[in-house]
Amino acid sequence: MPSFSIPLTGLESDNTALNTIANNLANMSTTGFKTQTTDFGNLFYQQVGENGAGDPIQIGSGVGVAQTETDFSTGSIAGTNSSNDVALNGNGFFAIDNAGTMELTRAGDFTVSETGALETSGGAAVMGYPAVNGVVNPNATLTAINLPVGQTQEPSATTKLSFTGNLDASSATPAGTVVPTTIQVYDSLGVAHTLTINFTKTSTNNQWTYSASLPTGDASTASVNTSGTLTFSSTGQLASPATASLPTFYFTGLSDGANTLAMSMATTSSTGTSLITQVSGASAMSASTQNGYTSGVYTGFETSSDGTISATYSNGISTPIAQLAVGNVANEQGLMQVGGNAYMATLSSGTTAYGTAGEGSNGVIEGSSLEGSNVDISAQFSDLIVAQRAFEANSKSITTFDTITNEIINMIH
Repeated sequence: MPSFSIPLTGLESDNTALNTIANNLANMSTTGFKTQTTDFGNLFYQQVGENGAGDPIQIGSGVGVAQTETDFSTGSIAGTNSSNDVALNGNGFFAIDNAGTMELTRAGDFTVSETGALETSGGAAVMGYPAVNGVVNPNATLTAINLPVGQTQEPSATTKLSFTGNLDASSATPAGTVVPTTIQVYDSLGVAHTLTINFTKTSTNNQWTYSASLPTGDASTASVNTSGTLTFSSTGQLASPATASLPTFYFTGLSDGANTLAMSMATTSSTGTSLITQVSGASAMSASTQNGYTSGVYTGFETSSDGTISATYSNGISTPIAQLAVGNVANEQGLMQVGGNAYMATLSSGTTAYGTAGEGSNGVIEGSSLEGSNVDISAQFSDLIVAQRAFEANSKSITTFDTITNEIINMIH
């Protein structure tokens, strides 16, 4: 009888809504969880006649679940003390490989295996674009991200260095005045050497000589291009040499057996201004830089806003090793939830397009952070009351129809 079947459809639909709300509340603390809402739709109608105007007289057959809609808005993001945690603020999903199946997730509570594999808490591989010699290729094929756990970074010899400073142009600075400056440089074995450069005022206006040297005993043979002359213009800018750097210094026969130490010293900045000037004021050299380093042991990693993952080493060097991939689909509601905070693309969602954080409409990465659930507990409790009342109302309909049926049966008897 329709009197019983119609409220039964209501009970089934309300039960689904209650289950959805219960699941939302159960996942209030689940990283990256997205709230779901059950939407209802009425079932087919039966035409039982027409009125005098020819309008159809129809009787409904109940209600059914039309869809379960997911709210993909970003949950609250909170900082953590772990570099393993990564949050995506905005559109998109992290790309993961679960035993050969490409999936998507918003949960960035990653872990690092003992072999260095970056994985989700469920063991799926986190995918990204690899870096070669510290340069990421965003057009490369997605690969599983592996960190250099337990590895040692090879040393790198200093090849470039620079100083920023001023040599006093006032007449109070006599010829023969020496302005020394030092910087620590590294050879091909990672051994540190103290490079000293002395700037000496000559008897010619606007002219200084320079002389570069290593400590006695560090280099056993004669060095090349380690001295020269600097000439400044009437405005205090370096006029000669007119090149962007001094002739390359060569220190040969290093006592530790390392390769010849060849270093170029920059004289101008990237904008073309002189790094060393000669104007009136105290002589001073500062802000020295050089690109060499000693060997270092892997200590961890950090993630930038564009998803670039850089390995950090005990020598203070940070080297990009990969960039997190961000996946997007045309219809997020068409994604299939497969458990473990993961989704899978379907025909309804469309194929996954991969890119990087900050690209197009993709969100940006926040390192050492996690995205929380976007469940609103007050809204869920309100929905829970409504669903409970609807369930009670449909139950009441059944008990009412049962009473009527009993009355009819009693009339027959």
